[in-house]
Amino acid sequence: MNTDPSFHLKSIFFDENYHPSESTRITTNFANLARGMSRRQNLRNTLRMIDNRFNDLAHWDNPAGDRYGVELEIISVEMDMGAQGSTGAFPLIEILKTCILDKKTNRRIDGIVGNNFSSYVRDYDFSVLLPGYNADRAEFSTPDDFGDLHGKLFKQFVSSSTYQERFNKPPVICISASTSKTYERTGNQHPVLGVEYQQSEPSPTDRYFAKMGLQVRFFMPANGVAPLAFYFYGDLLGDYTNLELIGTISTMETFQKIYRPEIYNANCAAGKLYQPSLKNQDYSLTQIVYDREERSQLAVQQGQFAQEHFIKPYKNVLEQWVADVAL
Repeated sequence: MNTDPSFHLKSIFFDENYHPSESTRITTNFANLARGMSRRQNLRNTLRMIDNRFNDLAHWDNPAGDRYGVELEIISVEMDMGAQGSTGAFPLIEILKTCILDKKTNRRIDGIVGNNFSSYVRDYDFSVLLPGYNADRAEFSTPDDFGDLHGKLFKQFVSSSTYQERFNKPPVICISASTSKTYERTGNQHPVLGVEYQQSEPSPTDRYFAKMGLQVRFFMPANGVAPLAFYFYGDLLGDYTNLELIGTISTMETFQKIYRPEIYNANCAAGKLYQPSLKNQDYSLTQIVYDREERSQLAVQQGQFAQEHFIKPYKNVLEQWVADVAL
């Protein structure tokens, strides 16, 4: 493989007319919503929730609460293997990019890329590699090199000319807080991100994302009920505008309300000490149909796809590339 593999971007708008392509990972959250009898209503309701939450947070000079709208673009990243015998590009990751519509000034404002981050290689690592590695072990553990390949591929993409020419700022990945950790509220409060929480100790996801070069901080925005995990490069509070941050919050909090209502659509907000739990019974459901069990099963299938079409065929090449590339 070349030490500087080439990346290719494809994009499609995520709106009420969205249909997943055959190459889209069906475990991707937004693709899961766009299937079945309820697909159009699912999409319409999801987009309305995002717009409403955006206007709730961007309340200044917005008396009617309808000044802003959010457009979402699905970015699919393919990587050219650059290896002898390669038959083409491998679908590496998918992410959402936000664009903010200011209806008062008729401006379009670039938002942050990274929302709803998903990855075939991560599916392989967590759904295939880890279960196999721990099959005969008395205590759960991870290999020393766990996440090395994925981390270097991600950093290579972000530092590539393909990324730099398309996006103005580094990505921010916002996901659920870990159900295995306890969070304590701090005295730090940001006008948009909200109250900051600190984690008792790093989670496996934190360590995995650290290999992607990403730091993590946890914030619970105003009128939210649980902290969100923000993974980022640089300075999360200083590098992005309030509207950019609100675009990420409104998008990802909406998806979390759909996928993890026990945590993010709970009827009681997180207190000073907080541990998220999917066993919480005091929560409300959204009017959006989503099959969480199916998604878990599909993650294994797509991890196996990555193993068959990427990990195994290029095992020697990938191992050499990971050893040679220092990022």
